[in-house]
Amino acid sequence: MKFKFMITINQIKQLRQETGVSISECKKALEESNGDIEKAKEILRKWGKDLAGKKKEREANQGIVEAYVHPNRKVGAMLGLHCESDFVARSEEFQNLAHEICLQITAMNPSFVREEDIPEHFLDGKKKIYSEQVKDSGKPQKIVDQIIEGKLKKYKEEICLLSQAWIKDDTKTINDLVNEAIAKIGENIVVERFSRYEI
Repeated sequence: MKFKFMITINQIKQLRQETGVSISECKKALEESNGDIEKAKEILRKWGKDLAGKKKEREANQGIVEAYVHPNRKVGAMLGLHCESDFVARSEEFQNLAHEICLQITAMNPSFVREEDIPEHFLDGKKKIYSEQVKDSGKPQKIVDQIIEGKLKKYKEEICLLSQAWIKDDTKTINDLVNEAIAKIGENIVVERFSRYEI
């Protein structure tokens, strides 16, 4: 017979405070992880990704425009963030997400929202540069190709907002942040476009 771990109210409260996920989901995750808070967070993250994948097909034609100007007044960002309903667009959770993404744009200066947005000629130019850097390395062509691919992958992650590591927690990308919000809020959320201004 499998021993069932007793979950306390305090554990559920703590997990809810740290993740913002519903009480019932926190309880399920704690039961599955035998009361281990860190494992429960991982379980919730996985469930969030699965849920976000299902929600991505739904139309998101509501939302907000969020703006942020750094206190030095030299740099700022504007963001169009979409969701499915006006109710969610007005929620604190959604507006906080928009603010966090604006902070990210201001700090990290991405060029594109997602990797699919990068024009092919843009990547071709980078590929040529990387090829030049490794052409006299004396390494076999297969290794050279892997080095170039690795550099291109890293470059794409750096210039695409959704692929960037979050400035407040580098274990998460902005895409992870959006997926977590989708799981909490229960609606599709789409980063539509952004602009960054710097003097």
